[in-house]
Amino acid sequence: MSTTTNSRISDVLLYDNPESMLFNSSLLNLGAELVYTQDETGRYLSFYWQQGDVPGSEGVSPPNQILNLQQIVNECSGDEIFAPVDQIIYLQRLHRVLANLEPEKCSCWFSYHQHLLEFELVISPIMPKLGSAATKVLVMGRLSQIENKTLEMNLGTQQTQELDVVLRSQRNQKLIQQITKNILLTLDIDIIWQQTVDGLGEVLNPEHCIICPYQTDDYALKVKAEYYQPTVSSMLGLDINIAGEPAFNQALTTLEPVFIESPLHPLFSKYHVLVVATSYQGQPNGLIAVATRKTCYPPTNSEMELAKEVGEQLGTAIAHATLCKELKDARQQAEEATRRKSDFLANVSHELRTPLNGMIGFLKLILEGMAEDPEEQRQFLQEAHKSSLHLLDIINDILDISRIEAGKMELELQSVTLNELFSDVENFSRPQAEAKNLSFQMQMPDTCDEITILGDYQRLKQVMLNLLGNALKFTHEGGITVSADVIKKKAVFQGQQFSSMVRVRVADTGIGVSLDKQDKLFQLFSQIDGSRTRQYGGTGLGLAISQKLIEAMGGEVNFYSLGEGLGSTVTFTVLLNQQPVLVSNSENQ
Repeated sequence: MSTTTNSRISDVLLYDNPESMLFNSSLLNLGAELVYTQDETGRYLSFYWQQGDVPGSEGVSPPNQILNLQQIVNECSGDEIFAPVDQIIYLQRLHRVLANLEPEKCSCWFSYHQHLLEFELVISPIMPKLGSAATKVLVMGRLSQIENKTLEMNLGTQQTQELDVVLRSQRNQKLIQQITKNILLTLDIDIIWQQTVDGLGEVLNPEHCIICPYQTDDYALKVKAEYYQPTVSSMLGLDINIAGEPAFNQALTTLEPVFIESPLHPLFSKYHVLVVATSYQGQPNGLIAVATRKTCYPPTNSEMELAKEVGEQLGTAIAHATLCKELKDARQQAEEATRRKSDFLANVSHELRTPLNGMIGFLKLILEGMAEDPEEQRQFLQEAHKSSLHLLDIINDILDISRIEAGKMELELQSVTLNELFSDVENFSRPQAEAKNLSFQMQMPDTCDEITILGDYQRLKQVMLNLLGNALKFTHEGGITVSADVIKKKAVFQGQQFSSMVRVRVADTGIGVSLDKQDKLFQLFSQIDGSRTRQYGGTGLGLAISQKLIEAMGGEVNFYSLGEGLGSTVTFTVLLNQQPVLVSNSENQ
């Protein structure tokens, strides 16, 4: 801002109208140390500065001298005009105020003679007539309380660059102080992420600033928070392949800031990018990428050190916030587990009382001679015996889950013939299905020899009876189908390699389970809907026990249902002990 700027200011004086003169004369009454107006190009329209003691300014102007627009024009020449050091950022902020019609508060450095002065400013739009766009701003400010630098140097390009370096150094020091302050105010990691990019955006005014969490062995970084200019596309939620941008991998590996002049990522290709890894105790846990226009100066060594310090500060905050979140989640899970156990105790007490009351009632009828004949007495004894078996099943479930939680479940793994297992299960379950008028099918794979699996026979039988018991309980029409097939799936169990497994399916046409509740099926002490399933009874332990038992034998359990009223399918896998000769390979996967 030299001869051209001075001529522009002179033009304002020459063509100033009475309305502008009245406005200029009223500046003294605003009570601010510095007041001026500008148009959208940054040209001064009016100016008032009650200049106080500027460090090192002896001989330049008397303390507390009042400078107006005419004096600024007359006193300054060449590059000594009172002007913002970072013209680009200043004009961007000015245009933003005019576009949004909202005041902004900021700190800004100005050059005046050989001095670099920091002012705290409030830039406000001068409201236009209705239907017109705002083209002028009113700026009020005062000298910052931070000690201002006095620079004596030759005029020209070197002066501009050195002023910019000093400005950026001061600005970045304030940035790290603000980030540190924000970190101390919250342990919410989402807030920390967003506050960090907002702070970087406010101070550095980059084209784009993103932050991504990182865990060891991650192949991609997901953009968790960002700050960007309106002309730039959002990257929020985008996955960035670490291998596709070597500088990102370098920053994460070395924990040193990396400045990229020609990034490979297409969204960054037009910019210079500073990449900083956040870290805690020498381990990376996040990445910050700041994109600026290629006209900006590259960071100095001191700025790179400062960037590393920001990464360490933020990395510590992320680690603490993550730990806090994990502790909070663990507490919630513990509280949820306690609640489920309380519900379970209330539920199981009801389940225990029901068969006990049945046994007591029928035996009391017999003891009091209420049976009319031996046949009725036999029926009472059968019902009491049935209730006792039901009670035994409940007690066994409770004992099983207690042993599983204590890690004391013992399994006798041996070769089990699948045909024998299916036969025993069918003999027990088919009569129950026929009593409810349900179809019941057992389907074995077509093989030339027997299929043998590795497992505990009694526990496998218990699992199948659990699954079939649920299917029978929750199915009122239609039927149940049990099938098995051999699948090619590699597994390692107890140091031994297996190339195939047997998958068993239990499918029913019962009441089904809604999609949003299926994750509760395998939770201990949990039922899908206590109020809805109360009519069916049960402890809610069957699927959880089955899952634990199958996993202990090297397999897995899965549940499928398209929703309520659409039936259910439960599958489990067990290790194939010996590869059979299949008649048909249509079932292989």
